[in-house]
Amino acid sequence: MLPRRGIDCQTDAWKRELARSFTQVDALLAFLGLDRADVPGLDPEPGPFGILVPRGFAALMARADPGDPLLRQVLSLSAERAQVAGYVRDPVDDASAEQRPGLLRKYSGRALLVTTGACAIHCRYCFRRHFPYQDLGPSQSRWDRALTEIARDETLTEVILSGGDPLMVEDGALADLARRLAGIVHLRRWRLHSRLPVVLPSRITDRLGAILTQGRLPTVLVIHANHPRELGEEAREALLRLDVAGVTLLNQSVLLRGVNDDAGTLIDLSERLFDCRVRPYYLHRLDPVEGAAHFQVSEHEAMRLIETMRGRMPGYLVPNLVREIPGAPSKQRVA
Repeated sequence: MLPRRGIDCQTDAWKRELARSFTQVDALLAFLGLDRADVPGLDPEPGPFGILVPRGFAALMARADPGDPLLRQVLSLSAERAQVAGYVRDPVDDASAEQRPGLLRKYSGRALLVTTGACAIHCRYCFRRHFPYQDLGPSQSRWDRALTEIARDETLTEVILSGGDPLMVEDGALADLARRLAGIVHLRRWRLHSRLPVVLPSRITDRLGAILTQGRLPTVLVIHANHPRELGEEAREALLRLDVAGVTLLNQSVLLRGVNDDAGTLIDLSERLFDCRVRPYYLHRLDPVEGAAHFQVSEHEAMRLIETMRGRMPGYLVPNLVREIPGAPSKQRVA
């Protein structure tokens, strides 16, 4: 039976929780029993790409551990300011794929709509941390133009909602967008990429589940979890709720030094995902975005990790190790 919690009836609970997020380095450190001197290479003033961490996610971190893998994903370090050759502001060349403001075409049969620039958490390795969201213009008029373009192109079978995070969109607007996509006859499914079921599980209400599955289009939700401890009991309940609603659940991880660059962690992550009814899908090599070079894991090491996983797990629990190459017709398998 689907787990039920009182928060299901509180459709604005996630907004209240988000409003209480940590936005200051010192406040986050104090919550964890740390201070600045405990963190080697800390940047206490992260600049435009500031700190944003929901308290529920912070509660999953180990106290008094400056190397905690969840903390490492969100805590700003001075290494982000280093200029490293090959690490650029647009590592996947979104700019050249943009057909209309926020509408990207990279792969055959698919279009990606940047629904919003808002996120519930700021991941320091984010490949769109420098994306010019401020240049996109008002959402509604931009969506109108994008949907007109999608309706004209009968080669499209799938629309991907990305961002930012599409689940940051209000229920009403998301329901309207779902309805309009379902009315485009040549589309066969829609897909959303979201970190909210992991970092802000209160967003996943029964109402949201109904919105995601209300129309004729099958719904695929790709979540983003990098470490098994991210998937606490609240996240598991949220994912089970989506599974029962009929949403197909996949996970994409990014291989990150100091976070999940060991086989044991990746194996535990796949097992925990399966416990949550989520299929491991992709393990991405880090996109070389400016400010994230310190997270990079070598290709040789990445291949070794995948081979270890293959030797210890059934194939359906081993994600595909991939990287994105600008201009390529699909994600490129590494191993």
